[in-house]
Amino acid sequence: MSTETRTWTGPSAPERLDILRSTESIAIVGASNKPSRASYFVATYLQSSSPYRVYFINPVLDEILGQPVYPSLAELPETPDLVDVFRKDGDLPDVARDAVDVGAKTLWLQLGSWNEEAAGIAEDGGLDVVMDRCVKIEHARFHGGLHLAGFNTGVISSKRQVLA
Repeated sequence: MSTETRTWTGPSAPERLDILRSTESIAIVGASNKPSRASYFVATYLQSSSPYRVYFINPVLDEILGQPVYPSLAELPETPDLVDVFRKDGDLPDVARDAVDVGAKTLWLQLGSWNEEAAGIAEDGGLDVVMDRCVKIEHARFHGGLHLAGFNTGVISSKRQVLA
């Protein structure tokens, strides 16, 4: 996480809920095929427990969780509503520019990720911005999977449900 002074103020909980409610597609930039990585866990959750179309962006991978991986946002088959970013701090301004260029609606920087330059680029391009928050945690919180304190209620699981 950047050590810069935080001057940017993000959207409130109701505003984040509105963002998630209006989102239909999510592109995960920096997606990994390694189960130990946060992006993989988030991808698994989004595929199994959310209504979103999920796309993976990583220029060195071909497939994650049985889905094709795209080398860039520009090569997706549709414009993503939300760009969920798992990249190092120095890459964030370029990812923000890419999100603006493709016409995304939201730039979402994961837990531990805070870059006011990237936020400014995205906001100047008309995007909503969320930083230092996890899409999976926020979705679960708003949809019954977590208590407000963040404890799992057991309602939503990252594991695929087996239908009897």
